[in-house]
Amino acid sequence: MLEQTPSAPRLAYLRAQKRRKTTIHIWQASVLLAFLALWEVSTRLGWVDAFVVSSPSRVAATLCGLYRTGDLWLHLGTSCLETAAGFTLGTLLGTLVAVGLWWSDFASRVAEPYLVVLNALPKTALGPIFIVWIGAGTASIIAMTLAISIVVTILSMHMGFLSTDEEKIRLMRTLGATKGQILRMLVLPANYATLFNTLRVNVGLSWVGVMMGEFLVSRAGLGYLIVYGSQVFNMDLVMATVLLLAIAAVFMYQCVLWLEKILKKRLGVIA
Repeated sequence: MLEQTPSAPRLAYLRAQKRRKTTIHIWQASVLLAFLALWEVSTRLGWVDAFVVSSPSRVAATLCGLYRTGDLWLHLGTSCLETAAGFTLGTLLGTLVAVGLWWSDFASRVAEPYLVVLNALPKTALGPIFIVWIGAGTASIIAMTLAISIVVTILSMHMGFLSTDEEKIRLMRTLGATKGQILRMLVLPANYATLFNTLRVNVGLSWVGVMMGEFLVSRAGLGYLIVYGSQVFNMDLVMATVLLLAIAAVFMYQCVLWLEKILKKRLGVIA
């Protein structure tokens, strides 16, 4: 089968889109570099107190020091492991509960007010309770992360399931499909977008849970470094840790986007 050569207007459109994307990336990098330059210059010229706001050069020196002592990978790895565990458990358990609520309308109606209360409740208030119940350690931090992400997952996925096209569900029932077949062949595939939207939200929520847990009880992790740095007024350490936190969160977010892209390609091939 011969491949069709794109038309001239199509090629012009593609080139324009490529230029636009390149321009956006240049502007994004320029804004970041301008911010870092202004930050560095303002501290060197004494416009702001470097002791309070630190500076890019001091942050870089702090990161190099953490790397040389080996503390960088210890604290970064601890927080990433806790976040990944809470993120994965929250997504899996939340999706399973949402499937159960979709399966049973009676259970959905019974659970609805409790889910509303749990969603409105500040999850950080549960931190001390988890510490008493589970103990001061990694398990309580993961439990807090799970508590934050699971409710959002349940509500988002359940609403997605309920929004599935009723006409298609009715058609499958007419053709004799069981509820399990409807779930597997229609409801779940129709809500891939809802799932990945929930995953993107859960990335940020999971990091919030881990940071709050590490603020309350931890001996390692990025949250521990932030608390320790603020206690000893070492803003270089605090700023360096915040930078590490931002990089780790962005990396995790990009992993979700990468997974979504792969799934879309496979579904496209199957279709």
